[in-house]
Amino acid sequence: MKDFKILKFMDKFQGLFKSFGIDYNTMRKILQMKLTLDGRKVPTVMNNNNSSKKNKKEGNSFIKSLAFYILLGLVLVPFVISNQNYLFQMSFLFGILMFMMMTVLISDFSSVLLDLRDKDIILSKPVDGKTLSAAKTVHIMIYMFFITFSFTGPSLIVSLFRNGFLFFIIFLLSIVLMDLLIVALTALLYLLILKFFDGEKLKDIINYVQIALSITLSVGYQLIGRLFDFSDIMNIGFVPKWWQYLLPSMWFGGIFDLLFNKNYDFHIILFSTLALVVPILAIAIYVKLTPTFEDNLQKLNNSSGVVKAKNKGFNYYLSQLACRTREEKTFFRFATNMMKKERDFKLKVYPSLGLSLVFPFIFLLSDFKNEGWEYIANSKLYLNIYFIAFMIPNVLMMIGYSSKYKGAWIYKMLPFKDTSAIFKGTIKAFIINLFIPMYIFESIVSMIIFKGRIGLDLIVIFMSIIFFTAICFMMLDKTLPFSEPFGVNNEGGKFSIIPMFLILIALVGIHYIATKFNYGKYIYLFILAIVNLFIWKKAFNVKIEGNHNPQ
Repeated sequence: MKDFKILKFMDKFQGLFKSFGIDYNTMRKILQMKLTLDGRKVPTVMNNNNSSKKNKKEGNSFIKSLAFYILLGLVLVPFVISNQNYLFQMSFLFGILMFMMMTVLISDFSSVLLDLRDKDIILSKPVDGKTLSAAKTVHIMIYMFFITFSFTGPSLIVSLFRNGFLFFIIFLLSIVLMDLLIVALTALLYLLILKFFDGEKLKDIINYVQIALSITLSVGYQLIGRLFDFSDIMNIGFVPKWWQYLLPSMWFGGIFDLLFNKNYDFHIILFSTLALVVPILAIAIYVKLTPTFEDNLQKLNNSSGVVKAKNKGFNYYLSQLACRTREEKTFFRFATNMMKKERDFKLKVYPSLGLSLVFPFIFLLSDFKNEGWEYIANSKLYLNIYFIAFMIPNVLMMIGYSSKYKGAWIYKMLPFKDTSAIFKGTIKAFIINLFIPMYIFESIVSMIIFKGRIGLDLIVIFMSIIFFTAICFMMLDKTLPFSEPFGVNNEGGKFSIIPMFLILIALVGIHYIATKFNYGKYIYLFILAIVNLFIWKKAFNVKIEGNHNPQ
């Protein structure tokens, strides 16, 4: 196995580990093995860029992701350039940094923190629990420091030249304290959840944090330039409030205000004290509760065990309303359950849903800053709602994949040959369970922004997107729902997305032209209704041969 440089660096401090009763040589071997295995994993921030096996063989995906964090870290540089308001600028910086590190830890390293295999495999060897727990903690801290210093690297370098060596050292030590606090708080949060809930609840929470991280990274850079004007932001005054003591970012901001602005206000001193004491206290509590934490991890093997006795539920009645044939209703319910319970599917699809939900409003922000709400309310910018349809091709492609794909043998046992009911029921499940709730929310907000004058336009947009969905299905390669493993390349599908977007742009253009005539929107809506009736009868009449054999 490769002898990592970070392990050689740790060798210089092996005496410190031994003083705590840790078998350093054993811990080092465990870390060496884990770091080797980690090179094969794909971080959450890169999960859309490494779909093929070929990419996975090209090197350590984690190391590649550090370049992304360095680029993303440029957003922190403005906060260390100015030296006017250290409390605000460093509190804001640490707020962004803590959010990023907390979500990265939960999304990418929860598998390390919550690993049960170590206890089952390694502890069966002559390895004591203290050494194994130390290896787990050091393993997480190594990657946390790599990510943190990649993300803060640009601002650390700028702070060294702009604010001096002392500022650089204080900044560096504050980052270390912050990482200790995040690891300890995350572990204690998991312990609290496992105390009252089963492992399934914790897995769901981790899944939704992964989704939130993907959405935040994609949307964040769009919002920063549109929401903030930093020209006068450093003149914000500090008004003490009790809730500020609950914000760790304020604690770290207080250190800089105390040392560099010589602000000896009681609140600033207390902030600085909390920044020093709480991380150390939190990590001490974590170490103390590690045995309890390890015991509670066994719940990860348990599900709630609750089986609903009801034969019919809301999902059943939706299928009765939306579908015509028995086969179509069956696959509507099947697809609904898979979309709600398949964690990998949600991780792949929900970020694109989130992006589609916020993009129409993001593009309104520039006009709001320049023209104001009155201009927007009387404009045709409601056509931005069509952006919600951008996620449809991606979702339709992802419907063919599942981590439980080996169960696709069931397709061979179906008593009918026609697959149109399978596809139609699945697509209707997507529209009703995922698309319509988003569209209702989008419509309510848009009606408020545009003063209730776009009711007919919202119906036209909805009918256009339903038409667009059928067109996308016809153009994409056909794969039986949830029958393929994630990671299979679909280059043909990717290339076919481009003409789909051109079709969507054409629908926007037709809608815009229809608004120019007195009854244009009514005529266009009537045409869309007729076209939808026709295309939804024809689009799903396809046959799939051989694709249902599990690999």
